[in-house]
Amino acid sequence: MAKQADPYLLIDPWAVAEEGFDPARNRVSESIFSLGNEYMGVRGYADEGYTGDSLVGSYFNGLFEEFKIGPHYKGITRQVRFMVNAVNWLDTEIRAEGEKLDLAASRISGFRRKLDLRRGTYAREFVWHLPSGAALKLTFLRFVSMTNTHVGCQRVRIESVGFEGAVSIRSGLDLSVIHEDQGKNLWVCERKSATDRGAALLGRTVTTGNRLFSGFRLAADGDPELAYLEGEKTAAVEFALTLAAGQETGFSKVVTNLAVKDAAVREEQAWADGAALLERHAGLTLDGLLAEHEAAWERIWTASDIVIEGDPENQQGIRFCVFQMHQTYHGDNPGLNIGAKGLTGEAYRGLAFWDTESYCLPFYLFNNPKAARSLLDFRYNTLPEARERARDVDCKGACYPIATIDGTESCDLWQHSNTQLHVGTAVAYGLWHYVKITGDRGYLYEKGVEMLIEISRFYATRGQWSQRTGRFGYFGVMGPDEFQLMVNHNGYINYMAKELFDYARTAVAEMRRDAPDGFAALAARIGFDPEEAEEWGRLAEAMYIPQEEATGIFEEHEGFFDMPHLDIHSIPVTDFPLYAHWSYDRIYRYDMIKQPDVLMFLFLYNSRFDERTKRANYEYYEPRCIHESSLSPSIHSILASELGKHDEAYRFFEFASRLDLDNYNRNTREGLHTTSIAAAWMNIVYGFGGMRSDGDGLSFAPSIPAAWTAYRFKLTYGGALLAVDVTPKEVGIVSENGAEVAIRLYGRECLVDGSGVRAPLEQRMALPQQEVR
Repeated sequence: MAKQADPYLLIDPWAVAEEGFDPARNRVSESIFSLGNEYMGVRGYADEGYTGDSLVGSYFNGLFEEFKIGPHYKGITRQVRFMVNAVNWLDTEIRAEGEKLDLAASRISGFRRKLDLRRGTYAREFVWHLPSGAALKLTFLRFVSMTNTHVGCQRVRIESVGFEGAVSIRSGLDLSVIHEDQGKNLWVCERKSATDRGAALLGRTVTTGNRLFSGFRLAADGDPELAYLEGEKTAAVEFALTLAAGQETGFSKVVTNLAVKDAAVREEQAWADGAALLERHAGLTLDGLLAEHEAAWERIWTASDIVIEGDPENQQGIRFCVFQMHQTYHGDNPGLNIGAKGLTGEAYRGLAFWDTESYCLPFYLFNNPKAARSLLDFRYNTLPEARERARDVDCKGACYPIATIDGTESCDLWQHSNTQLHVGTAVAYGLWHYVKITGDRGYLYEKGVEMLIEISRFYATRGQWSQRTGRFGYFGVMGPDEFQLMVNHNGYINYMAKELFDYARTAVAEMRRDAPDGFAALAARIGFDPEEAEEWGRLAEAMYIPQEEATGIFEEHEGFFDMPHLDIHSIPVTDFPLYAHWSYDRIYRYDMIKQPDVLMFLFLYNSRFDERTKRANYEYYEPRCIHESSLSPSIHSILASELGKHDEAYRFFEFASRLDLDNYNRNTREGLHTTSIAAAWMNIVYGFGGMRSDGDGLSFAPSIPAAWTAYRFKLTYGGALLAVDVTPKEVGIVSENGAEVAIRLYGRECLVDGSGVRAPLEQRMALPQQEVR
């Protein structure tokens, strides 16, 4: 890979820290030091304001605006909806000796910021040198509560270093933020007022009518008098804190935020609901909320920690990934999804893609099954929109959008939104995987079968029959590899559709047997004829999966083997990213691929394929992949581990675990790669841990990178909290809560309980590289 790290952060097993303020890296740091709690997220921007390069980003999951698209053909989306930049609830202004604190203009020293992964807090500190020669040491702390997701907290401490006098503070709420992607503010401030020891405001998005209430209660040392101030889109209080030499003082703010995503809710009701919630929070204190928040993180780490011995950089990297997954989503707020950048920036517009089910869902299946179910609920709840989308593209059933925040298609690139068909099969795979791991057949019958029927209806009507071969498949499509446009018989799409049809038929038959009354009611409601399932069987049987019989290599799509070959290592590093340096049509001319396509379905349905097939395809496609997608390296690493290519697997893993911390793609400034962060977790568990969850039960075949002396990970399965411990000599698996569960270890059946099982490490050896085209 032609990607190179740009390290600048301190290495710490339980924290991410930066010493010294670097304006050139500030945006990158703002992304890395972001906080979230599923309901809301906030970038690591300066509380006190910064006139340098910064993105003041505060986001609420599912709170969106939209813009219309001009004249278009039938089937092309009419509007783009996106997560909107919202209230800056940390808004603070600090003045002393006539100077306003601003890191772009003020003289500072001793700057340090730290994201505490164990506690879930973000802190900054520095010394502000004033015109008189005196100084003030400032310490900022913030967190967004993991136990009360409507609440965010801020604490500011000020210590005199030879300073005597008053420090002027303005603390408030600012709704005048610019949504950078659109270059303008997208809010109307409908109401604002003073409250008990604070202020509140209510905003409405200009186009969609989404509303946001934000209010706070402030506590300051010495209980100073507060003066209420308001602007067109701001509400704040102003006060003064007086210090003697060597004295310390400060204030804290507990903020209540309520997002109202139903435009039918009237202004009066939204304000009343927000004010009532603020009043219910009146007794909350920052210290009390912090204690509950830290206890929640302690529980998370007890069940989800990953330990790596002998590799401090990747120990920090993988804990950062686990931290981000838990703070991005935990299933407490039904109807929410995971954007490709989480709640850390505006790139990808806060939209959810197929990554949710294919990359993120496994993490939650084995760490928080409630969250996994909640993610599937998003797809069930947006079935009406998916049905409408199918009609838009002249098909039946449900067509899930390639990019969405509310169930409607929000990708304005026709070549993606109308040809990338793999979202529906990812949803079906996620449902299959969820039921397989949790055994939750109630969910399958209550919601899952309906989704499977509607998804299958779409794929049945979107596919066609080849007039030359008489086989069924999909024409004019784009697979996960986005460097191949408008192709026929993409192997991934065809294979996943075949699996969809087979699973849908099985699920329908099981529900008819196990819940006949419920099935009859469902069939009547959606007009399902059992003969539809028989047709799916015919389509699955006739599905064309292009594969060379002699080599076992799947052809990514019909005609791929005939495409001009390009040695990807001949591309200058300065040409990356290719989208920015190559003309759009030039990218599509070669057998170069952006990300794993064939290798992806070999991973998802790993147990269906023998080692010869996996090895042949890996060795053919790996040299053709340039990893322009951050999702790419982990899948390569997982398969490389399985094939005994341990050095190669480790090199890919390094990129995955520290993608954002070391800014490999030079775009961390736009926000974190949340879904590829999930892939880094998969890299540990499915890659080095050798776990497979698509076969008959759960199996493990661990290996260990040469640089590591040991590693450990945990996961929840079958009611057991399994702890897997790997050293260069042996593997141990124990049920930490004592629950008994059956697994396979290196192909041998084991019953794991509180006593655990141990076995010698079996490090697979790589075979000689096969001859490839």
